[in-house]
Amino acid sequence: MAETDDASLVERVTERLITAVAVGEFLPGTRLPPERDLSPLLGVGRTTVRAALDDLSARGLIEKRRGRAGGTFVAEDWPASVVVGVDRWFAERWDDLVDACTASSLLHSSLARLAAERRTDADITSMHERLAAFHAAESGDAKQRADSLLHLSIIDAAHNTALREILLDHERHLSLSAPAHPWGDRESHRRMESRAGREHDAIVAAIVRSTPDAAAELARRHVQIDLELFAEAREFARRRAAAAAS
Repeated sequence: MAETDDASLVERVTERLITAVAVGEFLPGTRLPPERDLSPLLGVGRTTVRAALDDLSARGLIEKRRGRAGGTFVAEDWPASVVVGVDRWFAERWDDLVDACTASSLLHSSLARLAAERRTDADITSMHERLAAFHAAESGDAKQRADSLLHLSIIDAAHNTALREILLDHERHLSLSAPAHPWGDRESHRRMESRAGREHDAIVAAIVRSTPDAAAELARRHVQIDLELFAEAREFARRRAAAAAS
C-alpha cells in the first residue's frame, strides 16, 4: 500500500511540475530550482522530487546538464502527450486556482494602495530603477526575474510586514516560482510581457502620484493576468487532450 501511495505522490508532483512549465512559471531553456528548494515548495521530500524529475527527464520535458553551469533545465520542445496530465491537474484544482488568484489580486491591490499612501523618496527611486530594469531585460527568463523584483519593490513600498508575508506565503502555494508570475506558453509570453510593461508603468505612476484608489484598482486588474493565463493553458490542454483521445 505504501508503495502505491508513494507512486501516486510522485505522479501528482510530476503533474504539478508539468503544469508549471505549461503555464510559463518556468520558461523553455531555463533552469529549474534545485531539489532542496523544490522540496519545500511542493511540500514533499527530496526523494519524491528526485523521482518526479527522473520521470520528467525520461519523458523529455527536462534536461540534466553536468558541470559548473549544469543543473536541470526545461527542454525547448516537449511531447504533446503530457497535456493529458495538465488537463487532469486543472480539472481537479480549477476552483481552488480561481479562489487563489482572486485572493492574490486583492492582496496586491491592498499593498499597492498602501504603497501610494506610504511610499518614500527611496521607494520611488527603487521602483523606477526596477521598472527601467524590467523594460531593459531580455524577453523570457530575464524579463520574468525583473518582473518579480519590480513587484517586490511595490510590496516593500507599502511598509506593512504582515501583509507582505501573507502575500508571499500565499503565492508560494499558487506558483512554484513565487513571487514570479506565469507567462503562458511560447506563443503568448511575449504578448504578456508587453501588456505587463504597460500596466507596470501605470501602477508605478499611480503610486508616485499618491493616488491610492487608482493604484489599488490597477494592481488588482494587473494580477488577474495570472488567471487569464491559467484559463488559456487549461483550454489548450483540453483541446490537446481531446485530440489525443480521438
